[in-house]
Amino acid sequence: MRLLFGALMLVMLLAALDQTIVSTALPTIVGELGGLNELSWVVTAYLLTSTIVVPLYGKFGDLFGRRIVLQAAIVLFLLGSALCGIAQNMPQLIVLRAVQGLGGGGLLVVTLAAIGDVIPPAQRGRYQGVFGGVYGLATVIGPLLGGFIVEHLSWRWIFYINLPLGALALVVIGMVFKPHTAHVKHVIDYMGAGFLATALTCIILFTSQGGTVLPWSSMQLWFTLLLGVIAVFGFIHEEKLAAEPVMPLSLFRERTFLLSTSISFVVGVSLFGAVTFLPLYLQVVKGSTPSQAGMQLLPLMACMLVMSALTGRTISRIGKYRMFPIVGTLLIVVAMTLLSRLQLNTSMRVMDIYIGLLGCGLGMTLQVLILAVQNTVAHHHMGVATSGATLFRSIGGSIGVSVFGAVFSHGLAARLESVIPDGTTLPPTLTPESIHALPMPLRDQYLHAFAESLHTVYVVAAIIAVLAFILSWLLKDTPLRGKPHG
Repeated sequence: MRLLFGALMLVMLLAALDQTIVSTALPTIVGELGGLNELSWVVTAYLLTSTIVVPLYGKFGDLFGRRIVLQAAIVLFLLGSALCGIAQNMPQLIVLRAVQGLGGGGLLVVTLAAIGDVIPPAQRGRYQGVFGGVYGLATVIGPLLGGFIVEHLSWRWIFYINLPLGALALVVIGMVFKPHTAHVKHVIDYMGAGFLATALTCIILFTSQGGTVLPWSSMQLWFTLLLGVIAVFGFIHEEKLAAEPVMPLSLFRERTFLLSTSISFVVGVSLFGAVTFLPLYLQVVKGSTPSQAGMQLLPLMACMLVMSALTGRTISRIGKYRMFPIVGTLLIVVAMTLLSRLQLNTSMRVMDIYIGLLGCGLGMTLQVLILAVQNTVAHHHMGVATSGATLFRSIGGSIGVSVFGAVFSHGLAARLESVIPDGTTLPPTLTPESIHALPMPLRDQYLHAFAESLHTVYVVAAIIAVLAFILSWLLKDTPLRGKPHG
């Protein structure tokens, strides 16, 4: 059992790591491959494809058995990783990150559902807490590891490092993971999956391109949104008719499932939107190297890890979970509000407190929502329900990265336009090094514009997090079930 959990934790570490590991490396990648305008797509492409396939993996796991589905996801993820490492230009890297995401989406959701197969809900809180800590560790250690690799090796090793770790997990899972699965005749809802993929792609294209790549007046932009809305209605219609729907609509009649997925979505928007910009702030404003920027995020990681484990243990002991998302989402709101007050001269000690609070809030929230969902749905819906909670967090993350990226870029461009004198030429690629090499008055003006643009991002993130806090009050404590196949 310990060997199995070690392998499952390694799989989760790889999946979560690849959502954030490239953030500190982006300036270096752009310096080598070019394509500054496509920068956010290196993150968004992975998030988008990994989000689209989440409900499919949940369904495949329920139908074919989790072991074979998890092994297939690992192989696809490793293939994508190897190809990303040899990418020669930015469009190639974006496409290959999308391939990597097709595997990555399965790693997370099938791992979480596998815990549901082998551990009863009454004890699951303890294990979910540990897995939540691993997810949190990966979310924050990503920028740290990414920075270290970029400085001492090459950005390509960010992808190559997955290969030996993934291969080890693949071997162990093949040897020791023996889930109980009944083999039945399967009907896969490909139409529903197609509608869902179209809807998510269109919505994320709209949020990432609006006001940056395309003006808000662009007909192409609004046609993309319209297509996305039509696909949403197509998805709902298809799920009513499908023999085995990708996402059974009956789940949304479950109060706990509906609330947990809604809170996961809102927290996902805040989490990925915020964490993507912290390494950028540290490198540009504080002059940190990529690996220093990663190290400076350790309080976020440590607090998330400790709080996630403590929360899981406490839930297993007391059998109640409702209060944790309430307190957790409140801490997220407070942390985002404090981060919106960061100045050029804010000390690192103060920033440590702010991001530590954010880590505590996330540790008390994310895994508890998945535990709540797994505790209330029928066992034959375990995979698809787990994937639902994960799916909405990933959709939130994809939208968060693209929306906050657009808010930040638009704000920075507008502020620079108003303060930088006419005729001044800025370097074509504004890496942290080139910004710090600017002449003194110009550099100060740039940094002030940069910091003010970040304020807007965190104010918006705090307002969005308030919604999660309100929703968490509506959750109910359902007694934890004692048998794995409740």
